[in-house]
Amino acid sequence: MTLLDTLNRPLRDLRVSVTDRCNFRCVYCMPKEVFGPDYQFLHRDMVLTFEEIARLARIFTGFGVKKIRLTGGEPLVRKDFPDLLKMLSEIPDLDLTMTTNGSLLPRFADQLKRSGLKRVTVSLDSLDNQIFKSMNDVDFPVEKVIEGMDAAKAAGLEPIKVNMVVKRGVNEQSILPMARFFREKGFILRFIEYMDVGHSNGWRMNDVVSAKEIVKIIGAEMPLEPADPNYNGEVAERWRYKDGGGEIGVIASVTQAFCRDCNRARLSAEGKLYTCLFAVRGHDLREMVRGGASDEEIAQRIEGIWGKRADRYSEIRSENTIPLPKVEMSHIGG
Repeated sequence: MTLLDTLNRPLRDLRVSVTDRCNFRCVYCMPKEVFGPDYQFLHRDMVLTFEEIARLARIFTGFGVKKIRLTGGEPLVRKDFPDLLKMLSEIPDLDLTMTTNGSLLPRFADQLKRSGLKRVTVSLDSLDNQIFKSMNDVDFPVEKVIEGMDAAKAAGLEPIKVNMVVKRGVNEQSILPMARFFREKGFILRFIEYMDVGHSNGWRMNDVVSAKEIVKIIGAEMPLEPADPNYNGEVAERWRYKDGGGEIGVIASVTQAFCRDCNRARLSAEGKLYTCLFAVRGHDLREMVRGGASDEEIAQRIEGIWGKRADRYSEIRSENTIPLPKVEMSHIGG
């Protein structure tokens, strides 16, 4: 069955946050001023079990979901995480992927592959250790993240994609060095415009380095040409090097909104369904799962939520956006 929302967008992509915890404190995602030592993360009993996640995943695939991306927080801090992969890998024809900060990949890459993970996306915002440490705020070196990427490649978790959030005045000088480095390594680098996700990162429009500007900076040294999307609803706009030396992507949800093609939903660690990255509230599915509801009843609930979906925040955003108590990116995995 294909689910369509009010703008005729199908449900094809599900992001599942397996934990709200992370071992980094990136300033645009989990700043220490908010997520400090006294911050109250979800109690273990509130977080969906692996069995509950797998059950919901099967229900979602019944609506045509083809890809599930596991996120956090940092998914690899969740105890016994590979056990969840084994459960999800039993679902037929499912593209099972993960986004990670890469810090724990050297330890887990082989096990992740054996457990059914297909590929990984690693977040890295600079090759300069001083800049990177100022962003992750836990003094973690770039070299260890690169080591994690190499471990993922050796394990066969390919293609490796690298996400770089660009914030003006912080790391835009890293755009070219990152492009050169990952072009040489053969990894797909994707640049993400700094977004107003949540309400704790102090977002301002002036902080945004536009996708157009990023492409211009790289293209001046390494000429680029546009490439067709890999699939309908792909969030990254693809550009390939004219000499055939690979490609980059730009995710421009601020300056070039792609709401009209958005086909993804997000399931938080405690079982709330969010229909937009910029959502103000979620819909509780955990209550139904633990309250004895049948798969059919849960499916009807999901159908009712998606069928009323009209989200298009990025298209109606303005420079004078009034801050709303939106869900934090760290809570639903970006």
